[in-house]
Amino acid sequence: MAEKTFDGKKLMIAGGAGFVGSNLARQLLKTDLKELIIVDNLLSSDPVNVPDDDRVTFIPRSVTEDDVLDRIPDDLDFAWALYCLHGNQSSIADPMLDHDNNTLPSLKLFNRLKDIKSLDRVVYAAAGCAVAEKTFGEAAATKEDAPVSLYHDSPYSISKLIGEFYGNYFWKQYDLPFVKARFQNVYGPGEILGAGRWRGTHHSVWRNVTPTFIFRSLHHEALPLDNGGDASRDFIFVEDMARGLMACALKGDAGETYNLASGVETTILDLAAKINALTENPTPYDLKPKRDWDTSGKRFGDPTKSREKLGFEAQVSIDEGLKRTVDWTKANMGEIKRCMAQHVHFVPEIKTYLKD
Repeated sequence: MAEKTFDGKKLMIAGGAGFVGSNLARQLLKTDLKELIIVDNLLSSDPVNVPDDDRVTFIPRSVTEDDVLDRIPDDLDFAWALYCLHGNQSSIADPMLDHDNNTLPSLKLFNRLKDIKSLDRVVYAAAGCAVAEKTFGEAAATKEDAPVSLYHDSPYSISKLIGEFYGNYFWKQYDLPFVKARFQNVYGPGEILGAGRWRGTHHSVWRNVTPTFIFRSLHHEALPLDNGGDASRDFIFVEDMARGLMACALKGDAGETYNLASGVETTILDLAAKINALTENPTPYDLKPKRDWDTSGKRFGDPTKSREKLGFEAQVSIDEGLKRTVDWTKANMGEIKRCMAQHVHFVPEIKTYLKD
């Protein structure tokens, strides 16, 4: 049997203007694909991330809208479901907004895709945090068959699991070729602080820990360490994540789950130290108590199954990835501050950075 490729195929990324989606789009456009449809309502992303390529069709709306779903071609070959409200804190502040942008899109998109008989694979961005053991003691690598708790820290975590449940349902009932890609903590070029619209909290600006630390460190600020930076995560470079998402589509078995992980546990304290060294930030850390809602503690993913079944393995070390991300941040500081400026009314501290 000939090896599958994306050449001559019609592809779609729901959430393709986001950080991960745009990096995936750029990797896919290196192939001889026929068309790449990007659907994104720009809630937590920016149009600057949409690749300028004649093969790209950009639909700047929500995948929950019926007329948008009607525009998905009946001869679509591959789809990636990467939409995301973005962030535990935003989902806690507004669970209904999280539902509208994390949970409902899964149901409506999978219900539409079940009728497309040409579809080879649908790859869903699942969340490793939703199945990881809650511990502040020694962490064990989370496997794909980890038990699922009925008690969660945030609506975001719940919504990512519901997406898995819906995908599993449509796979069993309608043979939707559904593959779950369990994300760890993705970082790298293209994650723009402040991208998108105001989502109710300052996390509309200060997104994930890595871009926030890099930005603050470049401005020689004290990096905030919740619980002394004792928590740990599995940090995977965004280009590795894009390769993993492509491998899930080309080699993943329908109904299966694959960890896209580095398999390396890094504490937030170690992350901060690496970033401060790269930026030559002399300012001591800002030690804070544990976040009252967060019981996630320490976690990292087990990449064994992805390595054995998909031939996927993270290639970029955290030291190399952080250096590339720092360099990208310096080169794109103007775009970052442009996006941050959208929220200056809600986060007055932004004014300080806009004077630079």
